[in-house]
Amino acid sequence: MSHSRLPRRLVATLLALAAAPLAAQSLADLRNDAATPGNVTTYGMGWAQHRHAGGKQITPANARRLVPVWNLSLDNSANASTQPLVIDGVMYLTTHSHTVAVNALTGRQLWKTPIELPADINGFLCCGIHSRGAAALDGVLYRTTLDAQVVALSMKDGKQIWKSKAADYKQGYSMTHAPLIAGNTLITGISGGEYGARGFLKGWDLKTGQEKWHRWTTAGPGDPGGDTWKPGMAENGGAPTWLTGSYDPELDLVYWGTGNGSPWNPASRGGDSKHIGSVLAIRPNTGEIVWTYQFSPGDPYDYDGTNELVLAEMAVGGKPTKVVMQANRNGFFYVLDRTNGKLLRADQFAKKVNWATGIDLASGRPIDTPMTAMLRKTEEQTDFIEVWPSAFGGKNWAPMSYDPGRRLAFFNTINLGMKVKYVKQSRPGGPNWWLGLELGGFPAPEDGLRGSLVAWDPASGKKVWEVPSKAPNWSGVLSTAGGVVFVGTQTGQFKAYDAKNGKELWSFQTGSGISGLPIAWEHQGRQYITVTSGAATVYAALAGDPELGNMPAGSSLWTFALMP
Repeated sequence: MSHSRLPRRLVATLLALAAAPLAAQSLADLRNDAATPGNVTTYGMGWAQHRHAGGKQITPANARRLVPVWNLSLDNSANASTQPLVIDGVMYLTTHSHTVAVNALTGRQLWKTPIELPADINGFLCCGIHSRGAAALDGVLYRTTLDAQVVALSMKDGKQIWKSKAADYKQGYSMTHAPLIAGNTLITGISGGEYGARGFLKGWDLKTGQEKWHRWTTAGPGDPGGDTWKPGMAENGGAPTWLTGSYDPELDLVYWGTGNGSPWNPASRGGDSKHIGSVLAIRPNTGEIVWTYQFSPGDPYDYDGTNELVLAEMAVGGKPTKVVMQANRNGFFYVLDRTNGKLLRADQFAKKVNWATGIDLASGRPIDTPMTAMLRKTEEQTDFIEVWPSAFGGKNWAPMSYDPGRRLAFFNTINLGMKVKYVKQSRPGGPNWWLGLELGGFPAPEDGLRGSLVAWDPASGKKVWEVPSKAPNWSGVLSTAGGVVFVGTQTGQFKAYDAKNGKELWSFQTGSGISGLPIAWEHQGRQYITVTSGAATVYAALAGDPELGNMPAGSSLWTFALMP
């Protein structure tokens, strides 16, 4: 074949990629992901989930020169809330219906493997048709599926190596998250808390797909904390584990968040309902719980604790301390000592919080307002109450970025209330929501600004800058050592901001709302930014946001770089 019409540099690059054997992806590659700009080998761009790139080519001075390099249709209109991996010049992407391999430099599809889902699966799903990503090791790609299966595929050709069942989807269970590889164990969680499914974590053998261990995330009879539930409630008590955890290989601890209780009505469950709305520190090889911390005891408002758990080093009392951080849906930014779970800081970041007046650092518990104290005791109400933040949270699941050089976190906030009335409800049969309440709408602030991109100093517990918006952003955030912060909007713009002051530097319309998780990677000295477009979110369906009335569906994959 003649290459006379192609640029010589491109021909050389493509020939080199074609000739290069697939590298044996190792645990060392996963551990060093944040320091290897050519590859993105983990969900979160590192086990610590910083979502931060060390490259400095794109800067506030030149970001306006960003242009699309290629675009690929994902051939569906589902929610494209996924993060690609990039390994040896190949990009791997999961959707709810397929697993795809793409030439990272050209966008050409290399293989596409369908997911065989049951014909009735849509009748059993709660909160989203999507897939958030994959894990990779030793030439094998691992992913989860909507019908609660875990699948291993060959990275070379997409052929299935093994498939294991995690749970019965007809019991309300599903999976949308990326698995986590920690040591020699593949770890997965589960979705389904709204249906009364009992949450759990599972450890799997990487080679065979055999289950190594199973850990329920609600404290049952005889377990520590089992007495915080009314009799018979923990067995269907929620605490789903629907977002990927983080891993500290030095401590050999995995940190995984748990979600809401079932039903949402706290008086129906009784007490703190351990371990809903919590972070669990576990041993990856056995599933042993080493310590727990509960962000929202009893969780009356579906605040969850599943948001990303970011690992960092911070000076506490003049001493370097290993911390785990989370911007929780309940409106408070938490900093914990990740060696023992001790609470170090908890600061309000949400604009309006009326369920608690603060977090008591001595006890680690929220300081309830009279409204919340009443709800914990009253199973049946006659009037609606207005709660801030809403069940969408002060921040939802879309992950933050943490810049270890600037020591700043960048994340999207939501400013929305919720009208709710709690009622008695027995667990319904079949795939039906078990909430124990009635929703009366989501009141918006008077100024109409429902969200912000925020730069936050975790050490001081203070906001550094803020960029408000009419509709809250629902994408992940990416920061770079070059001083640029990337985020996508629900109205389709992919934007770049100055990390120093929040000044908008660049914007590109992708054609659909963005709920994807952007990544940065490099090849031969050129820095690339990749993100998926295509939003079909629960927020857009329920929140009545006037900004989103005319947003078209359609999922696609975009890669950008500076204009040569």
